[in-house]
Amino acid sequence: MGIYWEEDQKKEPFEAPENVIDISYLLSGKTLPIDHAQALSEAILEALPWFGDEQDAGVHLIHVAASSNGWERPEDSSGVLHLSRRTRMSLRIPRHRLEDAEQLTGQTLDIDGNSVVVGKSSVKPLSILPTLFSRYVVCGEGQEETEFMDDIYKEFMRLGINARKILCGKSHQLNADAGAIFTRSVMVADLDPEQSVLLQEKGLGAYRKMGCGLFLPHKGIKPVGDVAEKQHFTGS
Repeated sequence: MGIYWEEDQKKEPFEAPENVIDISYLLSGKTLPIDHAQALSEAILEALPWFGDEQDAGVHLIHVAASSNGWERPEDSSGVLHLSRRTRMSLRIPRHRLEDAEQLTGQTLDIDGNSVVVGKSSVKPLSILPTLFSRYVVCGEGQEETEFMDDIYKEFMRLGINARKILCGKSHQLNADAGAIFTRSVMVADLDPEQSVLLQEKGLGAYRKMGCGLFLPHKGIKPVGDVAEKQHFTGS
């Protein structure tokens, strides 16, 4: 009697490639404007002239403890954030630019009249967690939520990302010389490790150099709270 028997093949654990990484710096200073997207971007571009030419590079906006991990910020955008000794600034950069980005350590940045000294840096690889969030994804002024969700779902498809669960959160406005930038927070869940890394590498939408469209890992959907007040599920 003939028999064919094939055991399930165990997959090797996926390790995130380090084509794109985050570099994080300690900051020394007193305050920053709450709405510092443009000022921080301009300061980084002045200190690192190559930064603007890197398509996958981006600036993570600075958040402090009082901002509830970034999901909520003071409503008065004309106010200031008070920096602590643990406040950090992060850039998302191609790995080949690491040595160039390390040159930022020791420099003093002028962020809308606020002096900040950039301290020691550390490198953090991208995550393979299945749940990611972005605090600011660019949308149209007054754009209906359903239209916004359709737009970003199409962008996921263009990137080859099978986004089965997308949660849309609160809207936010960033101010720039060219006019207001309207955004919404977005969470994506149940991503495969490869797709999670891809989304972090490529981001979503415009204004990456002003902190928009950059995704960070999150441990799960449930702890998010009211950011998940609006939900859009594209699959089971």
